[in-house]
Amino acid sequence: MALAHQAVLLEEAVDALMAATTGLADRVFVDGTFGRGGHSARILERLPREDRLVAFDKDPEAARVAEEMVGTDSRLSFLRGSFAELERAGSNFSGVLLDLGVSSPQLDDRARGFSFQLDGPLDMRMDPDGGESAADFVNTASQQQMASVFRDYGEERYAKRIASAIVAARASESLVSTAQLARIVSEANPSWEKHKHPATRVFQAIRIYINHELVDLERLLGKVIDLLAVGGRLVVISFHSLEDRLVKQFMRNEARGIQVPRGLPVLDADRGQRLRLVGKPLKAGDAELESNPRARSAIMRVAERIA
Repeated sequence: MALAHQAVLLEEAVDALMAATTGLADRVFVDGTFGRGGHSARILERLPREDRLVAFDKDPEAARVAEEMVGTDSRLSFLRGSFAELERAGSNFSGVLLDLGVSSPQLDDRARGFSFQLDGPLDMRMDPDGGESAADFVNTASQQQMASVFRDYGEERYAKRIASAIVAARASESLVSTAQLARIVSEANPSWEKHKHPATRVFQAIRIYINHELVDLERLLGKVIDLLAVGGRLVVISFHSLEDRLVKQFMRNEARGIQVPRGLPVLDADRGQRLRLVGKPLKAGDAELESNPRARSAIMRVAERIA
């Protein structure tokens, strides 16, 4: 089966995941972001017959691809929904992989409304079967709420100015297309960054907000250690500073444990250290970047449960 999405850091992520040393006879791995199955397909190629893989995704197109794979490989099962509901897949996992953010097929499909470069309906929902769309948000949210979202999730320095422009524009007509929103944001942005579309940060912010991306990530991080087996691995690929910051701080805090004054006779086991960091943060190499420029912002972090 041809895969429409080029999985980022494919070999590196699967190598890190499969190196888990739980000592379990029948291991269970989780691909929390199935997408179009790139990582899952490679995991299955390396998975012994007795082990299993459980995949999650909100997207109906991802579900369709996953169900095709499930039909040809009994080791794979699929759950439609967010990886924040990890406990639906069980517990005592040998590894959990997250490839965060939006996938290329979602960006490249104008009907999904993710891209400011392709005119389409203003949607941006990873699960278009429910929830608030981008159009719902920009047409009903207060100016203050929009400014907060643009600032907090897009790190947009002109958040107030852009929110004000959106409120003024929607007074004349409803905002229904990506081209409409991109034009309004671009005209309201007084300082365009070189090599970056002026609507980039606002589109990112809206997408993160309506899909609860950071909320779901925080929920997952709050429970994942308890659901991993000792020796199990957490592998996370992030694409922007907000999500990477959450992952980095979580892994570092759990690897450090409780900070005590230097010289105090406290055993490591008593400091509550639950993870160890595995290797250094990894970015895509030159060869991958040449074939997949969208990998340029990807960063992978790995941690292993120790207690």
